[in-house]
Amino acid sequence: MHQPPEGKKGLRMNAKTTTKAKAKSAPRTTKSAAASATKAATRTVAKKTASKSAATGSVAVTGPTIIKRTEPKIINMALQGGGAHGAFGWGVMDKFLEDGRVQVEGLSGTSAGSMNAVVYAYGMIKGNDGARQAMHDFWKAISDAGQKFAPKKMPWDIGMSQKENPLQDMMKSMMSVLSPYQMNPMNYNPLKEVLEQQVDFEELERSKKTKLFICATNVRTGKVKIFHTPEVTSATVLASACLPQVFQAVEINGEHYWDGGYMGNPVLYPLFYYTDSRDVVILHINPIERPGPPTTSADIANRLNEITFNSSLIKELRSVYFVQQLLDNGWIKDEHREKLKYVLIHSVRADNAMSDLSSASKMSSDWAFLTMLRDRGRALATEWLQHNFEHLGVRSTVDLKREFL
Repeated sequence: MHQPPEGKKGLRMNAKTTTKAKAKSAPRTTKSAAASATKAATRTVAKKTASKSAATGSVAVTGPTIIKRTEPKIINMALQGGGAHGAFGWGVMDKFLEDGRVQVEGLSGTSAGSMNAVVYAYGMIKGNDGARQAMHDFWKAISDAGQKFAPKKMPWDIGMSQKENPLQDMMKSMMSVLSPYQMNPMNYNPLKEVLEQQVDFEELERSKKTKLFICATNVRTGKVKIFHTPEVTSATVLASACLPQVFQAVEINGEHYWDGGYMGNPVLYPLFYYTDSRDVVILHINPIERPGPPTTSADIANRLNEITFNSSLIKELRSVYFVQQLLDNGWIKDEHREKLKYVLIHSVRADNAMSDLSSASKMSSDWAFLTMLRDRGRALATEWLQHNFEHLGVRSTVDLKREFL
């Protein structure tokens, strides 16, 4: 099992043209010299990879891809929420960090996605290994905090974290009658303590390494609210993850906020306007597609929740496709083309990887369950990088017309 480590825009043709130009201008070497250089590079990479693998407990990644690596590709990431299922997103990001071939410029996050975004950005102050360690420590702290409130399991309860839990059914019934203002008048939220223990928000505010865009829903106006890096505190992250049936609305500067998923799960547009990279990798937690209609009450409610929390994202993707069509078909005058960014969309989708999990498992804090989700995320990220890395900066890997129109 994987262990944590110790311790600009432009047209698509530009990348290919530049690469060819560099290849032509590069000085030629003899075959023997080239072979010697390749062997030396291979030995160097092998030593570094072996050392890193020993520290992380992961499988070493070797081959021509690493030998050819120069600078990482710059991308943006948009992170969905989904309660404990956010640990799947942890796994995807952990693999991206371990791989090292991409660098994240901007992170847009909602709910659990906002927590992953903030912890990632804070850890990146110390580099890739720092981010990996920070995310591991955060999710372990979530598990430890959750176990304080979780009832003891009986032998017949093994695996209950992935099934409908009678205790959770009882809590749902209570929440349909009593509001969080009545059930939790002191407004205690264990996530606040975990966040403030794991993230130094003052240090994060001063960091210029990763741009953050945390999404919440303004209760009064019904509009989306985006908190940028200097505004990000534990309160803004809690606002982004504030399910109104579970927690009291979070007040920030006189306004009250609920979970950002109602208006954007996640929101994409800040990544268009406030970053230079035109690649957006969406990390889906809520399955977009499921085979067959749900038949139980719990499954129906879960599917409605997935559809609701995916709807705003799908609308934004349709807008991206519209702009792509304007540029591809020459419908914009030349003097105005530079005012529009040609965004490249990529998706890491959890439809298959998460389809066997019920809505009840979103409330699980069991460490074995969370690390299982992490490992699923790492596996999918490994496959995704293998098939899609070469297309970053070149073209979209999602057919927006086929998938969302």
